Amino acid sequence: MKGWIAGALAVAGMMVTGMADAQELLVEKKVFELPSYTTQGGRTLKNVKVGWESYGTLNADKSNAILICHFFSANSHAAGKYAAADAAPGYWDAIIGPGKAIDTNKYFVLSADSLVNLNTGDPKTTTTGPASIDPDTGKPYALDFPVVTIGDFVNVQKALVESLGIKKLVMVAGPSMGALQTYEWAASYPDMVGKAMAVIGAAEADAQLIAWLDVWAAPILVDPNWNKGDYYGKTPPTAGLAKALTVVTLQANHSDWTNGTFGRRPAKEGEDPGKALGNKFQVQSILDNAGEARAKVSDANHFLYLVKANQLYAAGGKSLTDAMSRIKAPLLIVNQPKDLVFPDEMIQRTVAEAKKAGRDVTHVTIQGARGHLDGVISMKQAEGAVKAFLEK
Repeated sequence: MKGWIAGALAVAGMMVTGMADAQELLVEKKVFELPSYTTQGGRTLKNVKVGWESYGTLNADKSNAILICHFFSANSHAAGKYAAADAAPGYWDAIIGPGKAIDTNKYFVLSADSLVNLNTGDPKTTTTGPASIDPDTGKPYALDFPVVTIGDFVNVQKALVESLGIKKLVMVAGPSMGALQTYEWAASYPDMVGKAMAVIGAAEADAQLIAWLDVWAAPILVDPNWNKGDYYGKTPPTAGLAKALTVVTLQANHSDWTNGTFGRRPAKEGEDPGKALGNKFQVQSILDNAGEARAKVSDANHFLYLVKANQLYAAGGKSLTDAMSRIKAPLLIVNQPKDLVFPDEMIQRTVAEAKKAGRDVTHVTIQGARGHLDGVISMKQAEGAVKAFLEK
């Protein structure tokens, strides 16, 4: 599983035990190509490619499609397995599949890798970003790749959806950065979105989130191997990227989890953290190991471009108020009150603005020790709300 929020869902992989048992939903990864794409900033890119996958069958009149948008460090793998022997299913397998809340016996569910996807070293991820080869130079773009936005992610998804002959989506949904894309869809293409389910994410990046995203990026920028983004074919800034992923993972989890799981135990028996500078507590060691594991299949420049896209975010490109004035779809907003990435008060502002604009809003909460990450691993709690929302 590749994951956002957890910046390094490696930790989730080590410690997540709450996912629903997966039915054997086997998935094929595909690639969508655009000969060219012009970003919202006005730069035209050639040969744009993103990976995508689907679950269920598109009906004859193509009216049963649901789009799932992934979180920061994830890819398109929202449900099922690529092979029966895979260790774990996609991140939202608890609610997507035959007979589940998003029932693939009824709906055609699709999901795509974002532009500048983090997981460049994962063979199941296809993306276009700084690590991609610029057709005009034959070399990686590096920082010559244009800044891209959440709106650009959505526009590429829209091209994929339209290539399948789908004119309107039953629902768009996603957690965290996936929630940002959900609101973007609903605000920018209101006539294409029947319903919108935004999980652990707000409709605008506020100053606090913008600043925290800077903290996420900082370890990469101070790694000398980053070299202002020019490291392809050289030693990459793996140490900085690993620490950046560690920071993301920590913020994606609540202190209920860190304190309850690790306490003040040393990383190794007999290596008292007070006896040597290099001796660590267990929580440090686990988070560092997770960051290092994820860094091996991730790209530092892609991380920085994702940070920028999230910092720039306001649904529809303007403001929270403007977005809610343009959205037509009923909204299901799901949050975790202990979320440290999108705190409860931030979600409450989005809910209040939606209601002020006269939107049809259903707001539910989920619980758990993980905080933000519960919106990925604990969504089975919300299955009743998801079913009711789809049926109303």
